[in-house]
Amino acid sequence: MIDRRILTHFDFILLLFVLPLVILSLFLINELDSALFAKQVKYIALSCGLMIFLFFIPFRHLNSVIVVSYVICLILLVLVHFIGTQKLGAQRWVDIPFTNFSIQPSEIMKIFLMLLLASYITTNPPPKDGYGIKEFCIISFFILVPFVIILKEPDLGTAMVILLTGFGTLFLIGVNKRIWIALGLIVVLLAPVAYIADPLKDYQKKRIMDFISDKSPYQVDQALIAIGASGLFGKSKEDATQSQLKFLPYANTDFVFAYFVERFGLFGAFALLSLFLCLIIYILSLSFMHQQDYFLRVVTGYMTILIFLYVSINVCMVIGLAPVVGIPLPLVSYGGTSFVTFITLFTILENILAFRFVFEYNTSSNGRGPLAQLVRALGS
Repeated sequence: MIDRRILTHFDFILLLFVLPLVILSLFLINELDSALFAKQVKYIALSCGLMIFLFFIPFRHLNSVIVVSYVICLILLVLVHFIGTQKLGAQRWVDIPFTNFSIQPSEIMKIFLMLLLASYITTNPPPKDGYGIKEFCIISFFILVPFVIILKEPDLGTAMVILLTGFGTLFLIGVNKRIWIALGLIVVLLAPVAYIADPLKDYQKKRIMDFISDKSPYQVDQALIAIGASGLFGKSKEDATQSQLKFLPYANTDFVFAYFVERFGLFGAFALLSLFLCLIIYILSLSFMHQQDYFLRVVTGYMTILIFLYVSINVCMVIGLAPVVGIPLPLVSYGGTSFVTFITLFTILENILAFRFVFEYNTSSNGRGPLAQLVRALGS
């Protein structure tokens, strides 16, 4: 029987935000491609099974397991360069043997980086004036190693998300302001060197040049046509010609927002973005409600920044305000690895919230009670 305290602490509000996005994803994908709809259903079924398994894992007490998992994920990222599958000009995927599925290790890294940061910061909380240079360098190392490997794939979009999410979480947790000032000066001074070193691939340069030039990429032009012709209330499936007649590329993945607006219009776009905004604000509010719980603060801060970056970059990319990069719309775009990643992140958050009574008990008893001993036994 499930402990009543788990149900008491379980956050049902998060489900009210997540479920509409999953239902919307299935609706849009089914209209565009029934074969992909069937695969997405399989991804959702896999995610549900994973949720049940992950929900009862004591993440707060798995420090060694988290470190090992982070290292394994780094190894997978390196292996991508040797055995990875190339798609759309980048080598980011690894095929799962004896199946038709593939995984993207850079997506999985987002989970283990979050857990590693949460574990380390909980064990080494910041002082009153924020982390000093030593702790900042150690935590920065955890962020920069996957950033560099992912950048080499090449996957500039995901690499930048890892970088911004990691350091953004550090900013929310607390770092001495003098370090941020010094870091800003270093970035300004090294920017010309990076430009001369020319680390970008040709297709990445083309995307940037297309963005700053007057001529937009083909997919952005088609997305703007779909959005501009949608009106206030959108069009029926039969009249959504940009997507149904295949003028709009990647309508079920990176440009699903354009198809959504074509179907539901300006009011629909406002409603969807409002839903994401409320989700972001709600998750961030959990961080401020539990100031002493650093594990929860890291997870909520990390997820807040990650969702904000994904939504803002994807939408800006679709409407021509950002270069075209492979950033999907969370829980809405078709894709197994991305969907499972976000469902896993939400499950971890629910786990931490639902089992908060364990954290509160450990805090009050200094970890000497029988419940604390049981949790340590599960985590060992």
